[in-house]
Amino acid sequence: MPAISPSGQPGSACDWFETPAGRAVLDSEHALVAEALGGHPGLPWLWLTPAAPQLGIEGRGLCLVRRGRGLDGPVRCGWPLPLPSEAFGAVLLQHVVGPHGDDLGLLEEAARVLAPGGHLWLLLLNPLTPYRWRWRGSGIASAEPLAWRRRLREAGLAPDAVSRGVGPSWRPVPSPASQNGPGIRAAYAMRCQKRHLPLTPVRQARTLALPAVAPAA
Repeated sequence: MPAISPSGQPGSACDWFETPAGRAVLDSEHALVAEALGGHPGLPWLWLTPAAPQLGIEGRGLCLVRRGRGLDGPVRCGWPLPLPSEAFGAVLLQHVVGPHGDDLGLLEEAARVLAPGGHLWLLLLNPLTPYRWRWRGSGIASAEPLAWRRRLREAGLAPDAVSRGVGPSWRPVPSPASQNGPGIRAAYAMRCQKRHLPLTPVRQARTLALPAVAPAA
């Protein structure tokens, strides 16, 4: 299968999501976005997206739109993010990270601001879908779930075993029903958790018995 592009996903990718073909993918993901951001109602959420959102999400949160190498919204910034560590119960990266270069720094920042026990969600384009021809030449690069699971583990996160496919396969019309595995759908969702405890058990220190002491005469 030919490579889509050697460059990272964002940049001109943000412009592609404003086209009818790109908007059909985003519109297909509304239910998954609501599920991701509503999973931890006791904590605020963070949502990074490639285009101005067209749905409202309940709860406290911060939505930023990626514009090239920066983020725009209530705050304008790049990364490292000017946000406190472990402050968000849910973080959603919706088509704002690619598999190359500086984008992996944004993934690491998302892991940093995620609270222990919280979930980070990735929405990514599927390199195996026929729909990929609709983003050909836009500068978008995509990768399969196996490669992303490795990157998520390197960022200290525990990914779910199964991803969920969503979006159209051929025609640029919304297709919101998700399925197990990406299949030939335009996009797929991956969820991972920031564990409370380290994955490797810590060996307990051995307790040494003290010698008996004879009573004083």
